[in-house]
Formats: sequence, C-alpha cells, structure tokens
Amino acid sequence: MKHLTRTITLVLLTFTACPVRAAAPSTPALLPNPFFPFCIDWHDSKKRTFKEQADMLKELGYAGVGHIWLDKVAERLKTLDDAGLKLFQITMKVDLAPGKPAYDPQFKDVLALVKGRGVQFCLLISGQKPSDATADARAVEILREMSDLARDSGSQLLLYPHVKDWIERIEDSVRVAEKVDRPNVGCMFNLCHWLRADTSRDYKSLLKRALPRLWAVSINGADERDEKPGWSNYIQPLGRGSFDVCGMLRTLKELGYQGPIGLQCFGIRGDTKEHLAESMKTWREYSARLATAK
Repeated sequence: MKHLTRTITLVLLTFTACPVRAAAPSTPALLPNPFFPFCIDWHDSKKRTFKEQADMLKELGYAGVGHIWLDKVAERLKTLDDAGLKLFQITMKVDLAPGKPAYDPQFKDVLALVKGRGVQFCLLISGQKPSDATADARAVEILREMSDLARDSGSQLLLYPHVKDWIERIEDSVRVAEKVDRPNVGCMFNLCHWLRADTSRDYKSLLKRALPRLWAVSINGADERDEKPGWSNYIQPLGRGSFDVCGMLRTLKELGYQGPIGLQCFGIRGDTKEHLAESMKTWREYSARLATAK
C-alpha cells in the first residue's frame, strides 16, 4: 500500500513539473507573392514623411513600397532599410517624341543607388499615339540603351501600361518587350488601366500571353464597369467594388505567377493608414483562401 501511494505521488509530481501546454495557434498559409503599396504619397491627409510611411508599412505588415519618380530615392532607401523593408519599384517616364530627351539623366545615378537590390523600374512610355506600332523601332532603340545601363545594377525594366500613353495595353508591353529581347526587360499588368482601356474583361488570355515576361501585377478594389471619367470607381481599397479581384488572383495562381503584387493607391483620399489597413486585411483573407485552394 505504501509502495502504491509513493508511485501515485511521483506521477502527480511529474505532471505538475511538466504541465501540458496548449498548442500555439497555427499561422494560416498565404500566397508567396510579396505585397506592397505604391502611389501612397500624394493624397494622404496626414502628409507622412518617408520615415513615417516606412514605420506605418512595417506596422501594417507590408513587405515594402513603390516609389514615384527619380527624386529622393536615397532618402526613401534609408527609411526602408531602417525599417527592414524593401524598395520594390520606381516609376519613371520615357518619352518617344522626336527632339526630346528620352529619359531623365538621373536614371544613371539612381541605378547606382539601387545596385544589387532587385528594384523594378516601371516605365510610363509616351510621346506617340497609344498602341502605335510604327514607333516600335524608336522604342526598342531607347529601351535597349536603358537595358544596357541597368544591367550591372541587377534592376529590371517593366513596360507599364497606362491609359492614353503609347504603352496603353498589356498587349503593347508584350509586343515591345519581345522586340527588345533583353533578359532585364519585361511587363507589368495594371488592373485599373486594363479596366479603363479594355472592355472585354478577358484577363486570363492576356495574363497567359504575358506570363513569360510578366514580372509584376498591380491590383486594387474596383467596379466591373465605370463610364464616368476619373479613377474613384476603378481605384478603391482592396475588397471594395464589384470586380472579382480574388478571382483574378486565383487565375494568377493557376498560371504559376509568383512575382510581386502591387497595391495601386492613386487618388484614394483620407488617412492612408486607414485604407492600407483595410486593404491588408482583405489581402490576407484572399491570400489565405487561395493558398489552401485546390
């Protein structure tokens, strides 16, 4: 009897010394695509500095940011580095018009600043009529020159479709990138500009055609159709609007696209932190849903 009592006591002491811990909640699987916002500067009612933006993005869970134009890149890099975030893209202009400089001479200096960082330069190409293939030869010459300059930096050049620019449609991006035929020149698909420029709503065939050189995609909340000018219905926080953005992300997953996904924020007014928080919440919901989908 004494032996049995001693055994029970030892067992109880063992459980007391090694309590069973509750399992930690599992982190939901997410899509592999890095997610970052761009065009967050102009309409923020709080007028945040680059440092304040970086701290905000870190807090909200974004991987980094896109930068507009070639000014103040060094300042942007420092604030992102301090926050442990990445500079994903820099948007710049290219002009095909005869007699004008094709691109800002700051391009060379900025390439030196971003060397080894894997930055994508999003090129808004204007100076000729939208989609006019007669300007292809001029564009190829300029883009090969820029490609040569960018090679040692490890940067990519993306032909960015923008309504009313020469590169207006993703089809233009693909056509010209294939003619340039350089390993650092590719395409970007932009949801809001595609919605404005193309009435078909057949994005799958376009994404599939672009896929070999599709190195970035931008999304945002949007309505399926908007006949009014302006961007208030074609650029909304993610999760708003009637267009099925989650369905498009599902198509990208099915096609095997694993590149970065940018969040277009142009024209969204108010406190940027509020709409970025809303969009991040929706992104995580979409991402978790699609990551586990068969």
